[in-house]
Amino acid sequence: MDITGINSKYRLLYGLCALFYVYASASAESSCKLKAKFNLSGYKNVEKKKVVVGGMFPVHRRVASADDNTSSVPASLGCEGFNFRTFRWTQTMLFAINEINSRSDLLPDTDLGYVIYDSCFTISKAVEGTLTYLTGQDEAVPNYRCGTGAPLAALVGAGGSDLSIATARILGLYYFPQVSYSSSCSVLESKFQFPTFLRTIPNDVYQSDAMARLVLHFGWTWVGTIAADDDYGKYGIKAFKDQVEEAGVCISFSETLPKISSPGDITRIVETVVKSTAKIIVVFSSDVDLSPLIQELLRYNVTNRTWIASEAWVTSALINEPGVSSVLGGTLGFGLKRADIPGLQQHLLNIDPYANPLTEEFWETAFGCTLDYGRALRLAKAAAGSQGDNATLSSAARGLPAGLCSGEESLEKLNNTYSDVSELRLTYSVYKAVYAVAHALHNMEMCQPDQGPFSNNTCADINQFEPWQLMYYLKNVQFNVPHTNEPLFFLDGDVNGYYDIINWHFRSDGEIAYVIVGRFDSTALPEARMTIDNGSIVWNNDDSQAPRSVCSESCEPGTRKGIRQGEPVCCFDCIPCADGEISNTTDARECIQCGEDYWSNAVRDACVPKIIEFLDFGEPLGITLIAISAFGALTALAVAVVFLVHLGTPLVKANDPLLSFSLLFSLVVTFLSSIVFLGEPHPWSCMTGQVALALGFSLCLSSIMGKAAVLMLRARALKAARSKAKASAKAAAKSASTDSGPDLIATNVSSNDAAVTDADPNVDSLRPVHQRVLAVVATLIQAVACALWLIILPPHPVKNMAAQNIKIILECDQGSVVFICCVFAYDLLLALLAFIFAFVARKLEDHFSEAKSMTFGMLVFFIVWISFVPAYLSTRGKFMVAVQIFAILASSFGLLACIFLPKCYVLLVKPEHNTEAMLRPHSKPRGGTGTSLTTART
Repeated sequence: MDITGINSKYRLLYGLCALFYVYASASAESSCKLKAKFNLSGYKNVEKKKVVVGGMFPVHRRVASADDNTSSVPASLGCEGFNFRTFRWTQTMLFAINEINSRSDLLPDTDLGYVIYDSCFTISKAVEGTLTYLTGQDEAVPNYRCGTGAPLAALVGAGGSDLSIATARILGLYYFPQVSYSSSCSVLESKFQFPTFLRTIPNDVYQSDAMARLVLHFGWTWVGTIAADDDYGKYGIKAFKDQVEEAGVCISFSETLPKISSPGDITRIVETVVKSTAKIIVVFSSDVDLSPLIQELLRYNVTNRTWIASEAWVTSALINEPGVSSVLGGTLGFGLKRADIPGLQQHLLNIDPYANPLTEEFWETAFGCTLDYGRALRLAKAAAGSQGDNATLSSAARGLPAGLCSGEESLEKLNNTYSDVSELRLTYSVYKAVYAVAHALHNMEMCQPDQGPFSNNTCADINQFEPWQLMYYLKNVQFNVPHTNEPLFFLDGDVNGYYDIINWHFRSDGEIAYVIVGRFDSTALPEARMTIDNGSIVWNNDDSQAPRSVCSESCEPGTRKGIRQGEPVCCFDCIPCADGEISNTTDARECIQCGEDYWSNAVRDACVPKIIEFLDFGEPLGITLIAISAFGALTALAVAVVFLVHLGTPLVKANDPLLSFSLLFSLVVTFLSSIVFLGEPHPWSCMTGQVALALGFSLCLSSIMGKAAVLMLRARALKAARSKAKASAKAAAKSASTDSGPDLIATNVSSNDAAVTDADPNVDSLRPVHQRVLAVVATLIQAVACALWLIILPPHPVKNMAAQNIKIILECDQGSVVFICCVFAYDLLLALLAFIFAFVARKLEDHFSEAKSMTFGMLVFFIVWISFVPAYLSTRGKFMVAVQIFAILASSFGLLACIFLPKCYVLLVKPEHNTEAMLRPHSKPRGGTGTSLTTART
């Protein structure tokens, strides 16, 4: 016996076991026996062959239903569900081996044999075939090679990824080479777990990357996924999810196709597809697993979905059934590299239906008849008996039973997937796998003595080599595939990822045209790996446009994503950016804060400069205020001219001309200072405006205070004189009554004011010089305060960005709140003193009534500035300046009108009243009797 695939230190142990097995087998009383034989079907040709290549193909879709009866000897299950597509793969391996054997440039001295088993698309059958293949006979004896024929080269297979994973674990134990043609699962790339596994189909890592790029290319962010319940589906869809989710794509649903028929699960998946709003569904599955779902989708008439197909079903005839155009029209998928293999179709059409039980089953399934005469006769008799047809029965008796195949039926006219060589993709992968083994054997055979790759430069003997020796050549094989000239080599057991992007176009006759609309090449630069022609794609919708598959529509610039609680990140609300924030990209996660001098526009997609606001000279309001200010200043100057013209008159002299002129000058200053508040603030204007206003009002109010103080003192003196005169009059009356007797009392009650005035013409104790000194000192105090203000913390222009969001208000910062409060509190103090003095003197009667005029003037002043405070605080921007100017002008006009208008009236309209007599204080006439009253009493 040969002991293969084990380490040298275990050879002795296995040798002893082998001897024990031989001894036990030879003994009639042996207690060691096989429990059962495997029921395998396939092709075998090992006689007189130098090397045998193994193959495994899922010719059937499943194993037959098992009988759970345990009262009888268990038997290996048979298979059912013949698959024409995979049978073509089997024939392709036979064709490739025959082609290799007929070549003189490849293995010229070696005739290849083959052992091919049907895996029935089931792991258990794949394991059975692997063990049987390793044993070398129709029964599996683990660890032993019981045959004595040609050495085993490698296994081509075993079909799906699940099957190859199972077989690769077994073959890896013996370091036995396996070359797969359709097992693309990424888990098989692990050389630690599968040291002898190679494949001619790209790793699913590339396919998952290609699918993810396709989804991102069309901007789909809301997709559903369906995967087969095997390693191919699970690992493939997981790699796809990892890539798209990292790019921001969300998975609407993720379903798994059952491996065993389950109508309930299939219906649930269809209902999930119908309920989901995802228009894109990615399917990682074989055609066998997907077929039941397609049937159910047809029954539910699920349309308006775009399916993304993996290479395992994108060109499968099992899926391409009548009526699928409404469901699968516009499908996009990834197909393996396509090739034409000359001579293959002729080989497929020329098979002998009687050569092999598997071929017989194919023939009977393809043509719906049987090659077994006895079975056909029995079926004919049964059919005739059930229908009572004597003619049919007699025909069957003459040896022509109905349903019997003649063996001469034409495969060329059959027109099924078996003979269709227009889309040779996986078939081409089988072809490459067989040639990879052949070239590895060829390189082994061509090894020159003393130039080999093994220890001491030895070569392996092709007539008797170890599997690990062939594995060396397989890993390093490089050749060009016949007919296509495609270079083939393995990188850690894998090949480069190359896919055609296929779009399903349905022709008018209902047939599918697999149109290549793009390509994916893993060897290209990342940005150039996928090329796709959007215009040549046919979609499964009425718009002929790429479908939109999003949970939420994209957020336009000016909004940001607001994630919905408990939902995927692709499901969101579009929230407008707040004032002062923008988003200038689609689907922005956050809004961007505008700079200090900028603000968001109306749609909040760009920052625009803020409006610069100040009360400009040229705008209507500014022009109006300038006009009013100029008018006030001119009016004050006109009054000064009037006073100057009438300087020598009693009225002007009685009002201390110098104080009157200083008062008028201060009013001119306040009128003109309001103009300084207009225009763009500058350091000089900020300082000039406030200081001029403070000093102007200080001079104005101190002048009024000086005038009012004189009137107050005069009023108090007159009041004292009246009191004294009254007392004297009472005493004189009492004395007169005593001297004259009771018969006659004569009383002369002339005006007390006249008496007092006549008695003391210099009643004013506060002389004009005192008034002027008072005004100057009061003004100087304010000037000193203003000077300190300007030196320590002067007013300066600032940009007020807090008052209004969309505007930058240019205004004056007062520098120090303490200073400005002190300055204007001082003016307020002067105003209060002036008001008090004037109010006390309000009853001083003369024709002019100076004290009342000043009292009314100060009342207007207070009313204006008390109203100013709430009005000022309730406004913003340039209107605050306007309110302040209005207050300055109103208070200035009030003082000018109340104090000087009566005087101008007398000077210009009633000059006859401009006499000293009219200016003297006098009593109000009482009872209309004049200023004297004589009372006679008898």
